[in-house]
Amino acid sequence: MQPSGSRGAFSEPRVRRAQTRSRRNLPFLAFAASMCFVVAAVIDPTAAFAITAGEQNVVTNAPGEKMDLQLVAAAEGVRATPDRAAFTITKIVVPPPVVVAAKSGGAPAAGIPDPGSAKAIAFDMVAARGWGQGEFDCLVSLWNKESGWNVNAHNASSGAHGIPQALPGSKMASAGADWASNPATQITWGLGYISGRYGTPCGAWGTSQAKGWY
Repeated sequence: MQPSGSRGAFSEPRVRRAQTRSRRNLPFLAFAASMCFVVAAVIDPTAAFAITAGEQNVVTNAPGEKMDLQLVAAAEGVRATPDRAAFTITKIVVPPPVVVAAKSGGAPAAGIPDPGSAKAIAFDMVAARGWGQGEFDCLVSLWNKESGWNVNAHNASSGAHGIPQALPGSKMASAGADWASNPATQITWGLGYISGRYGTPCGAWGTSQAKGWY
C-alpha cells in the first residue's frame, strides 16, 4: 500500500513526459503541413494563390514575396483585378485633351454671305487681296460693330459715315463719286484704309476690341 499523498508524486512525471512527447512531435507536424502545401502547389499551381488570396488585394508574385495590388496600381498607373487563378492588369488609357483651334484674330466664323449682299461683295474683295477666311471673319465682326453693314449708317456725334464709318464720310470719295450710297465703293475704300493702317482686317479687329474703335 502506497503512502497517502504519493499519487501526486508519481503522476507529475508522467504529465511532463507527455508534454515532452508533444513538443517533439511539433517539428514533424510542421514538416508534414509544409509538404502538403508543396504537393498541393505542384498538383494545382493555383492552390498557392488560393491560400494567400484570402487576404484582400494581396497575391503571391514569387515564393515568399507578396504584392499589394493597390500599391501596384498607384505605382504603375494601372488597375489590377485579383482572380483565384491569377490577376489581370488593365492599362488605363487617358484620352488626350481636345484642342480647339482659335479663329484668326479671335473673331467668330462668319460663314458664306448671301449672294448680292454687301458682305458678298466684301468676301470677293478680301479673297482678291489674298486674305483668307479668317480675315473675312474679322472684317464681318468689325463692320457688324461699326455700322451693321448699313451703307447709310451715320454717326451724328462724330460725323462717321457708311459701312466702314469713314470720318468724315467724304474721305470715301477717293474710291468713287458714289461713295455715299454704293456699298462696293465704301468697301473698297474701307479695305484700303485697313490695309494701310492695320495690315489686315484682323489687325483692325484686334484694335477695335482693345480700344473700342479702329
